Amino acid sequence: MTDLEAALRRAVRGEVGFDATSRALTTMDASNYRRVPLGVVAPRDADDVAAVLEVCREHGVPVVARGGGTSIAGQATGTGVVLDFTRHMNRLVGLDPEARTAVVQPGLVLDRLQDAAAPHGLRFGPDPSTHSRCTLGGMIGNNACGSHSVAWGTTADSVRELSVLTARGRRLRLGQEWAGAPEGLRDLVDGDLARLRTGFPDLPRRISGYALDALLPERGADVARSFCGSEGTLGVLTEAVVRLVESPRARALAVLGYADEAGAAEAAAGLLPLGPLTVEGMAVDLVPVSAAALLPRGGAWLFVETGGESGAQARARAEAVVRAADVVDALVVTDPAGQRALWRIREDASGTATRMPGGTSQTESGGGAEAWPGWEDCAVPPARLGAYLRDFRGLLSAHGLRGVPYGHFGDGCIHVRIDFDLLTDAGVARFRRFSEELADLVVAHGGSLSGEHGDGQARAELLPRMYGAETVALFERAKAVWDPDDLLNPGMLVRPAPLDANLRFSVLPRKPVDVAFGYPSDGGDFSAAVRRCVGVAKCRTAPVPGAGVMCPSFRATGEEEHSTRGRARLLHEMLAGELVTDGWRSTEVRDALDLCLSCKGCRSDCPVEVDMATYKAEFLHHHYAGRRRPAAHYAMGWLPVWLRWAARVRAAPVVNALASVRPLAAVAKRLGGIAGEREVPRLARETFSRWWRGRGGRPAEGGDLVVLWPDTFTEHLSPAVGRAAVRVLEAAGLRVALPPTLRGRAVIGDGTSRSAAPLLSLLAARRGRVCCGLTYVSTGQLDRARAVMRRTLDLMAPVLETSAPVVVLEPSCAAALRTDLPELLHDDPRAARLASRVLTFAEALERHAPDWTPPAVNLPAVGQTHCHQHAVLGDTADRRLRASAGLTGELSGGCCGLAGNFGFESGHYEVSAACAEDQLLPAVREAPEGAVVLADGFSCRTQLEQLAGVRGRHLAEVLAQGLE
Repeated sequence: MTDLEAALRRAVRGEVGFDATSRALTTMDASNYRRVPLGVVAPRDADDVAAVLEVCREHGVPVVARGGGTSIAGQATGTGVVLDFTRHMNRLVGLDPEARTAVVQPGLVLDRLQDAAAPHGLRFGPDPSTHSRCTLGGMIGNNACGSHSVAWGTTADSVRELSVLTARGRRLRLGQEWAGAPEGLRDLVDGDLARLRTGFPDLPRRISGYALDALLPERGADVARSFCGSEGTLGVLTEAVVRLVESPRARALAVLGYADEAGAAEAAAGLLPLGPLTVEGMAVDLVPVSAAALLPRGGAWLFVETGGESGAQARARAEAVVRAADVVDALVVTDPAGQRALWRIREDASGTATRMPGGTSQTESGGGAEAWPGWEDCAVPPARLGAYLRDFRGLLSAHGLRGVPYGHFGDGCIHVRIDFDLLTDAGVARFRRFSEELADLVVAHGGSLSGEHGDGQARAELLPRMYGAETVALFERAKAVWDPDDLLNPGMLVRPAPLDANLRFSVLPRKPVDVAFGYPSDGGDFSAAVRRCVGVAKCRTAPVPGAGVMCPSFRATGEEEHSTRGRARLLHEMLAGELVTDGWRSTEVRDALDLCLSCKGCRSDCPVEVDMATYKAEFLHHHYAGRRRPAAHYAMGWLPVWLRWAARVRAAPVVNALASVRPLAAVAKRLGGIAGEREVPRLARETFSRWWRGRGGRPAEGGDLVVLWPDTFTEHLSPAVGRAAVRVLEAAGLRVALPPTLRGRAVIGDGTSRSAAPLLSLLAARRGRVCCGLTYVSTGQLDRARAVMRRTLDLMAPVLETSAPVVVLEPSCAAALRTDLPELLHDDPRAARLASRVLTFAEALERHAPDWTPPAVNLPAVGQTHCHQHAVLGDTADRRLRASAGLTGELSGGCCGLAGNFGFESGHYEVSAACAEDQLLPAVREAPEGAVVLADGFSCRTQLEQLAGVRGRHLAEVLAQGLE
């Protein structure tokens, strides 16, 4: 233990982390930069903060304050001690509806403040797209804005008083009329009044530099306002009194379509006199194909929100906006759910913009070229935005770069991520040249280098081009007044590090890492896959009922280590080899991935589609190569083998009887690495395939042929689901067959198919069962998974020669066949062919029995959309099928928490149960009387039974019962 660490542990009551994991989690924010801290402290209160400052001052170690870690310019990283305010100093201290103020701690997430203010008809005005995870302290540090700034301004406009600790331990209460000003600040201002009155551009979004002009006497000498946007370089915020605004009772959203972004930009300023709440812009490049149908015609759009006392008034104002705008097409939406869906398109742009279609950047793949921040938020006068964008596009072309602008068009603030090559010396040199020329362009248009996210390391070096050397020297003198020892976040704003130093990509290996999966969206490069995580931290979002899956383990623990971003950071450091030095053998990475449920939620919910389930399987494959694995990997990973042997010797009654004897079950669970709290599921006395053979095993005559996949769970644990599916599919007029079980030419249909080859070939053929390989993949046994998958492809060869779809009842198995199979066997063209044939139960009915009408069940339904279905398969067909059957109500989001082997493994029970309590169990408890509890996944049904005593049913079972 170092002297610094020991001194901090003696001085503070909060957590002190100098281990590799704690440091690795904070090496980066959402910028291009990386700095390795000495340690991390999570202070419990202001006294802890004061103690940290005193210890670090004595040791000459810098201090960096950090909130949600979503800063774009690098200001939330540092080489000294990082203060993490999200763990303890995250409370809403008080809310006064009469005065319209709130008292907050710096680690409070913005959405928690909004939730508390909403019942009073109030809200905090600024709302960045990261509102679900950014903190009030970070917003004050960066003077954050958001989409509603045309109505309610920046964070500085919403600050009343700030409680701040200086680097030398003084406690100040900042406010107007010089309240809380450190000694020497007033003299500095009084000595340079002319410069402060003339040297600062008059812009709604001027965030660059220190806001020293807020200290002018005619502006109220507002020390609190001047502190906003100082990026943690002047003092450490411990508490804030913020102003709230009245939230409109009703809102409407006008979506205005234009031919291109320049047309949208030129129209934006003209809409401001109508008093909109937002004027946001984005182009077609950033719209996912799945969302395009939600938008009116056009190549770019303005999102103009209006408010009113009533829905009619809000709509009337939105329609007035449409009339005033010269548009290609327009849409006015008053439905709250419809508005949320549209806003999600805009809010996800910060992540979506990091992967641009096509291109010749570092990654040539189906996933698109990588694009990076750095010039994320320049702002110009709104009236000049169209002209600026044209010049900006010209500059991009001159440098051979691409980027898709979007952002706050009403404020003249543009976000863009650009396909810089930050991996080669030539690419980094071009990044610097472009940055210098763009700074000059922004200044020529009367703009600010930063219009929202601050300067950090990305732009501070270029501040002299905007302000001139004398004003920048004034910034340095102001910094010296507040922090004479340069203890707080050095290298930011004044005396900055070069904009092309400390790039986070420089430490990654230059040659592709040898891996098992194909990573088709990342050119086969595991490093590129890990680089996908840009730190926008949507995985750290608190649960919103019905909204997505990611990231269940973070929601359960609240710890960065167990978020998708945290795991990606540790993988990044593993590849870098500086902090995490054991490579694939790393225990730090293993422990962080241990609580990953492999739910695949990040594959769909993350704006850049980080796929942590695949990364986990890859890591476990290498980590345990040539070594003994945990017992659960053999017990749960090889589950298909154990169940098949039990069925072959008809041991189900014996196994079930032994499992009911608690002492024997306890010993078996301990030997198998299974959580003691879990009940062992009962084996079916008759497998699904045996039932199928008993009924003749041949497809009926009639409609389209569909091949029903006998997954391990349906086959051995819940054959009733398979029987129900057969009944419904046949009732819909389809011919049902099972896959062959002999390799070679085989007749499809009866599950025991006889080879059509000569007798010698028949005798040489090996009997087998198809398997998606899911349990081997989830435990990282990828060599075994490949062998199982290749055997499956051999067995499925006759099916692939037909046009028959493959219907998979278990969502996790369907997802494995759609994604894991072609990505793991990327060298076998049959894998992609089989993946393309996979349909869910609802998809099969919709596509192959479109005229069939399901039975009228007419009951309310509750439950949870399976996480793999949400992430990989989609549930549109299921929604339509439920509606046709009269099953009403919405299923919850989230993950059940059992997640295959995860919830059964020893040490996972508490997290597994907490995940279920996130959304699933509350939804079931609140279900109306007589409601059907839907759960298509075996894990979900098991979790419901074991934690709530509720029997969940597959949709096939519900429809089959309806047929009666």
